[in-house]
Amino acid sequence: MRSPQVRPAEGLPSRVTIYEVGVRDGLQNEKTIVPLDVKAEFVRHLEDAGVGVIETTSFVSPKWVPQLADAADLLAELGESGRVRTRPVLVPNPKGLDRAIEAGVSSIAVFGSATETFAARNLNNTLDGQFDMFGPVVERAKAEGMWVRCYVSMCFGDPWEGDVAPEQVVSVARRLMDLGCDELSIGDTIGVGTPGQVEAVLDGLLGAGIDLDRIAVHFHDTYGQALSNTLASLRKGVSIVDSSAGGLGGCPYAKSATGNLATEDLVWMLHGLGIETGIDLEKLVETSMWMAERLGRPSSSAVVRALGARG
Repeated sequence: MRSPQVRPAEGLPSRVTIYEVGVRDGLQNEKTIVPLDVKAEFVRHLEDAGVGVIETTSFVSPKWVPQLADAADLLAELGESGRVRTRPVLVPNPKGLDRAIEAGVSSIAVFGSATETFAARNLNNTLDGQFDMFGPVVERAKAEGMWVRCYVSMCFGDPWEGDVAPEQVVSVARRLMDLGCDELSIGDTIGVGTPGQVEAVLDGLLGAGIDLDRIAVHFHDTYGQALSNTLASLRKGVSIVDSSAGGLGGCPYAKSATGNLATEDLVWMLHGLGIETGIDLEKLVETSMWMAERLGRPSSSAVVRALGARG
């Protein structure tokens, strides 16, 4: 299988941690329920490909996301490997945290909003009210010894409110981190951001005292900007990037949000830049082709399509 030519560039991290969201964020929007054994096998294939961090599921209400109604069963199927620090689960509220604790997980993520409208639509709350909701969740999780990530969505544009000022993103991010989160993921939920915006937001976060090694980026590829935005982030020193195998995913509460940055496309670029990921690209491509067969449609990853066509 073809590999990218390696041409290292100055000023970039020597290693990038890829935070894989395909199993949770990638599958949550699928209209047909993906069987439990397929989800578990998906995780195992990703592990075999060398993917280190995999967000496996969410303890969200089955009423809102039926695809993830099997969260506890999936973790039971994965056994101890599904409970380690590098297998976080999304927790939307205190009830979700109760279920996560019962399942024995050791790391969670909460999902905040940078805009008022999305907070109402996604969280059934307000921009300010979300902190009151997440505060007890983070506090209890930390008391239980858990590692906690916080997502901030709609950081570069909102389908209802339009442009989002970097200062607004920084304010929300700082308040979430002040609750006690260990890591911050900045999300371009509808994929409208460009490198200049990315740099402005990252500069704001650094200016607000959020350490670079605690910042991750999460880009959607709606306008084809995910890789360019990722490269801009790397040049700023970011070394944690969210992506989804095969480009699976979107956002059920923002219809203009198409797929996540494909992990294969990201790995191709990183390896070409001489950046270590620990991932076997050939095995990763095989995994996404395997998953595409089970979903009954081609992968949206350009790298999977290119390498898959070569046989």
